[in-house]
This record gives sequence, structure tokens and C-alpha cells, in this order.
Amino acid sequence: MNSSEIRNKFLHFFEKRGHAIIPSASLITTDEKGVTNPTLFNTAGMQPLIPFLLGEKHPMGNRLVDVQKCLRTIDIDDIGDKTHATFFEMLGNWSLGDYFKTEAINWSYEFLTSKSEGLGLDPSRLYITVFEGDDIAERDNEAAEIWTSIFSKNNIDIGSNDGNTDSGSTGRVFFMSAESNWWQAGENGPCGPDTEMYYDIGNTFGGKCISKDQFIVADKNRQVVEIWNDVFMQYEKQNGKIIGKLGKQSVDTGAGLERLAMTMQNVDNIYDTDLLKPIMEKVRSISPNFNIKSARIVSDHIRSSVFLIADGVKPSNTDRGYVLRKLIRRAVRHANTLGIKEVSGLNAVVDACIDNYMNVYTNIREQRKYIVDEISEEEKRFRETLHQGLKEFEKGTDPFVLFSSYGFPLELTIELAKEQGKEINTKDFEEKFRKHQELSRIGAEKKFKGGLENTEDEMVIRYHTATHLLHQALCDVLGNGVMQKGSNITHERLRFDFAFDGKMTNEQKKEVEDIVNRKIKDSLPVNNVIMKKANAENTGAKHFFGEKYGEDISIYFIGNDLESAYSKEFCGGPHVKNTRELAGENGSFKFHILKEESVAQGIRRIKAVLK
Repeated sequence: MNSSEIRNKFLHFFEKRGHAIIPSASLITTDEKGVTNPTLFNTAGMQPLIPFLLGEKHPMGNRLVDVQKCLRTIDIDDIGDKTHATFFEMLGNWSLGDYFKTEAINWSYEFLTSKSEGLGLDPSRLYITVFEGDDIAERDNEAAEIWTSIFSKNNIDIGSNDGNTDSGSTGRVFFMSAESNWWQAGENGPCGPDTEMYYDIGNTFGGKCISKDQFIVADKNRQVVEIWNDVFMQYEKQNGKIIGKLGKQSVDTGAGLERLAMTMQNVDNIYDTDLLKPIMEKVRSISPNFNIKSARIVSDHIRSSVFLIADGVKPSNTDRGYVLRKLIRRAVRHANTLGIKEVSGLNAVVDACIDNYMNVYTNIREQRKYIVDEISEEEKRFRETLHQGLKEFEKGTDPFVLFSSYGFPLELTIELAKEQGKEINTKDFEEKFRKHQELSRIGAEKKFKGGLENTEDEMVIRYHTATHLLHQALCDVLGNGVMQKGSNITHERLRFDFAFDGKMTNEQKKEVEDIVNRKIKDSLPVNNVIMKKANAENTGAKHFFGEKYGEDISIYFIGNDLESAYSKEFCGGPHVKNTRELAGENGSFKFHILKEESVAQGIRRIKAVLK
């Protein structure tokens, strides 16, 4: 059974049982921090649905089913083994205050074992874990009893407690600690016990009952592989502590598509499934020095990079962009090990990934050229310093210098060191990095807040408002990937630095000028509002990502109201009251771009005047 058939069977199985099919959310979480966004990316299928698990009403109803894109790099050192991946898809069905354990567990068993509607797996090769209880929450006897009943009803031997060190565990259902059978997305949000389903991939035990100790060893050796878990959202956590039970109990189930495909396609690793095999084959075909681990790392990291870029992430040295950069550069390093050393050598791998997924995720097909170009450009940048950086590493050069001068992410340096039996002083790196960030922050503050030559000068104030119009006009023409990197404003002109990879064409510069002049002519009001940070971030107002702001945020917006404003930014001012003031006292000033140039890799600078 191929991966597309698995996706479709899952969706239609639960649709038939009253679930609405919802599309996958983006890999990127919202910018709002807190219970709905504890991470930079959606790391689990349930994460986009946290507000609804907490009680918010979902427009599609109380029963939902989806296939959610996820990205998780916490296990990045394990990539290259049989089952770990940074990008993966989670099949999930959801009960938002509707059904609970009985229905969820029975449907899980039915989908896994039904030959007509489900996957048709052998039920005697299933092994189950449930939560054993601790000081925080009670033992999940209910889930264990439901499983025991299901196996008994289907004449599947469950064995006895003989040979098990804890009470309750049988030869097929095992009580496990919170480490494996308690689920939460972070220190805030819904949480609760889960029950996990494992499958004996190679039929090691021949459908027989085993002891808990045998199960633990088999899990460690990947003889049994977790293929699904049902999470029972009973509690709410805030700041790491359970504060009580949820108003409505909910169910979140998750089945990893990669592992299900591995099971259904009778292979012992995810890289031999139809999700990754075409990518692996392409890597093999272009590798003079093929080795399986490096090939798996390249395939995995390129797949993740393709999906990240398609969802709007660009390589950078902060936050999401840093994760993307780390993935691409680690892929380049391992491509180099494979003998793929030419510039843009990974383009063929990117194309193979897009070909494999474009019929499922159309945004990848639509952005093919953009994705290839982004990865190719990042690969090119890193290859320019990779050879010399590797030489510097061999000399014992400081890891922070490797990062700042040669573009080596710390994780890459640690990996290289580990291969040679060396250790890296990460605390020293973090201290140097912190000082580097502090200097950058001070520089940004000077550009953003102190970039005005004289805040009482009318011309300086005009240019400040013109800078806001310019920023939005650049986004209109070049895309929302444009990010302000600094500004400097004097009585004579404005200077604006922004992140963009290419030189602007004359047509693009003219279009930006025309937009700004049109907004000046439209006589738009310039307003200011102060609100709490959480609310300010939800307005979509532009600001320096990663910058530390206070709790009260000043937003200047150009337009009649905040929601429909043409431009809105976190800003302390000052500004004109109306854009027509930019035209000067006699209304003759026009906005003109004098120069557009590169000032650093990926950073452009515009100098402009009102005259």
C-alpha cells in the first residue's frame, strides 16, 4: 500500500464516522507566544488545534481528521538511523469534547486491522502501552481494560501477569511511565495520558505474548515500532504545572505516516518507503562516494528544507531561518562527504523531492523555481567557505569564529568534533554568541530608534513617515520576505536597509516610487495606538523579530483604521499627521530613489529623497 493510499484510507475511514476533513496547517506556528505557540514550528499534529482542545469552538465541528505537516529537530543527531526524520506527516483524528477513550481506542484498532476499511494488519503482532500513573495523575486502568476487552473479543491472546515486574501488565498490554505515556506540547496547554500501539515489523515474536522486559528491549532494538498513539486530553498545564482538568475532555490521536508506510510496505526503515526512496535513489545516482548515513541525512534535510521554504521560511541566522540554514548547510556538508562537491549539486535532489510530493502538496509544485533557487543560493554561499572552514576546524579554530566567519552552525562543529572524539566548549560559544547578539541589538536600536538625526526637524519627521511607506511598498513589489535591517534619517535624505537577495530592477524601483507617491497623494491619516504586546503582535504590524520589546507597544499605522491600514509598524515616532505633509508646504515634493545597492550578503540599501 503506497503512502497516498494510506493518507486517503485514513481520512475516509474517519469521515465515514462523522469527522470533518481539515487541511494541514503551515509548518510555521503563529507569531503569538503562549499556550497556542510554544515552538517555532508545528512539532506535532495536535499543535495547530490547541485552542480548540482548550475549549474554543472549531468551525468544522467536534470531530475532525487531518494529515498535518510537522517539523522537529530535537532528534537531529539521530537522523540517519532507520526511523528518525526532521520532517514528517501525522495522521490524526480529533474529538473536541465529544467521544473519549472507548470510541478512540476501538477505532484505532479497527483502522489498523480491518482488511476492508483499514490497513489490514495482523492484530496478534500488536503490543500496547498505557500510562502507569504517578504523583501528578492516576493510573490509566480504563484504557488498559478497553484494550483487554478488544483483544479478548477478537480471540487474541493477552497472556497474564506472569514474568512482569509490575502489577497489571500482561503479555500484550504494558503499563509505562510518564516518560513514554504522558503527552504535552510544552509547559503550557492541554495534556494527559496516552496509549501507544506498537507493531512487530519483522514478526520477531510470531504473534505470541511477551514480558514487559522483552517489550522494552524489542522497542530499543526497533523490532517493535510505535505506529500510533491516542492522547486523552484530560488536564491543563500552565508554566509546567497541572492546574486542573479541562472543561471538556478531548482526544488527539497521531499516527506517523512514515512509520505506517514502513509497516505497510514491508521494509525495515523509512528511507526505503515511497516517501523517501525516490529521493534516496537520486542521491545515490549522483554520489561518487556513497554511504548510507550521509545519504539519509541529505535526503531528510533537503525534504525538510523544501517544505520550510514552501511555507515561507528563508535562511538566516535567527529563529526559523537559522533552523533552515542549519538543515541546508548540514546537507551540504554530508553531500560533500558523498563526493557531491559542485556548486548547486543538490538541485537534482531538490527536484526529486518536489516531484515526489507535488501532487499531494500543490504549493511545492507552484513554488518549484523559488525553492530550488533558495536552496541553491544557500548551498552556494556555504560552499564558498566550507573548504576553508574545514581546514580551520582541523587547526582547532574557535567554534564561534567558525560560526561567524565561515558560516558553520555550532551543531555542525559539534558533529565534526564528535567524529574525531573531541568535545566542544558550548558554554564558551554561548557566551560569545550572547555578546555578539547584544552588540547587534544595540546596533539595531541605534538604527531603529536613534536613526533619526533630529526628532524635532520637520523634514526628518517627513522622512521617517516616508520610510514606513517605503517599507510596505517594497513588500508589495518584492514580496513579504522583505525585512527591515536598519534605517538612518537626516534632514537631507532617508537610508533604508532591508533583507533581499537580488538587485532591484529599474522597473521595480519605479513601481516602489509610484506606490509611495500615490499614498502621499491619497492624503492618508497617520495614527498611533498603544496596546499590550500580545495584542500588538496579532495586528500584523511589522517589527524587528527577536527584538526585546516592553509590554506596552506603540504602533503607528497609515490609514483610517488599524485593521485596514496600508502600513503598520512597532514604532515610537515621531511622524506626520497625514501623508500629504510629505509633499511639502506647497505640495511639490515627490519621492525619488537615488540609489539601491548591496551593503552585505543578502542586505540591500536604498537612499531616497523628497524633492
